[in-house]
Amino acid sequence: MGVDTALIWAVIILIGVMLYVIADGFDLGVGILFPMVPSETDRVRMMASVAPVWDGNETWLVLGGAGLMAAFPLAYSVVLSALYIPIVLMLLGLILRGVAFEARAKSRDRSRHLWDKAFFGGSLTATLFQGVILGTYIGGIPVEDKAFAGGAWDWFNPFALFCGVALIATYALLGSSWLILKTDGALQQRMRELTRPLTWVLMCFILVISVWTPLEHPEIAARWFSLPNFFWLAPLPLLTATCCIFLLRSIRHGEATPFVMTLIVIALGYLGLGISLWPNVIPPDIDIWEASSPPSSQGFALVGALLIIPIILAYTAWSYYVFRGKVQADDGYH
Repeated sequence: MGVDTALIWAVIILIGVMLYVIADGFDLGVGILFPMVPSETDRVRMMASVAPVWDGNETWLVLGGAGLMAAFPLAYSVVLSALYIPIVLMLLGLILRGVAFEARAKSRDRSRHLWDKAFFGGSLTATLFQGVILGTYIGGIPVEDKAFAGGAWDWFNPFALFCGVALIATYALLGSSWLILKTDGALQQRMRELTRPLTWVLMCFILVISVWTPLEHPEIAARWFSLPNFFWLAPLPLLTATCCIFLLRSIRHGEATPFVMTLIVIALGYLGLGISLWPNVIPPDIDIWEASSPPSSQGFALVGALLIIPIILAYTAWSYYVFRGKVQADDGYH
């Protein structure tokens, strides 16, 4: 029996995208929260909390895109054709966020407010269009003769835009809980005040999407509500609700717990998404095996991936270890 390289690549890409959502999500969330903190000292601390890791976090996005191109070229061509506009807008947002991050540290006092707005705007734009991409992907992409059969503006629809706004709330919650972990004093207290309403907002978004998705897509409804699937999958939403309750209870006095609970809630939501769509790589009809490149090509690329992924994990873990602990007022990014 041969090795199923398509399955291995699907797992690698899924894990890579999940790590990107977690890692880059909290530093985009820090940018989204920037207008909520007017103090210049606190803003410097916010940027310093993500300065050592923000650019490395985007490695996982590159890995996911490169893996999709190498292992599932049909999916790569169709998805990029369908989502060309939101992907370009997302990348422009990431570029603006990166430029603002570097330029703000070297700006004069009279121009710093412009880079503050650019940092916020880039973070917000990148997050919004990541959510739009996700919502469009969940909604399904029409394919005929192995090519995208829709229009350039198919992504501009209520569900995709709703997912974009939902992801803004998600990343803002990641950012606020991250800052509870990394800061103290008045800034930490401000993040505690923001985390509670953000948790409730995220819970509302999860509920709406959980109802909207099966109503719009009968195949997803059948996956979740047919028997015996319903009994096997029912613990997932119950566990998500329980983690949200623990998150709310930990906000007042917790340090690491709010961030850990937020990560678990997001991971459970990601797992629910995977259950809804698996094994389709182009929803609703094309699975990973139909869209995959030849096994020899996947195997060749897999060798390189299995060599480089441990290195990425090692230097990422090392950077987080070296820069562990609280960010102090004099730890500004220069």
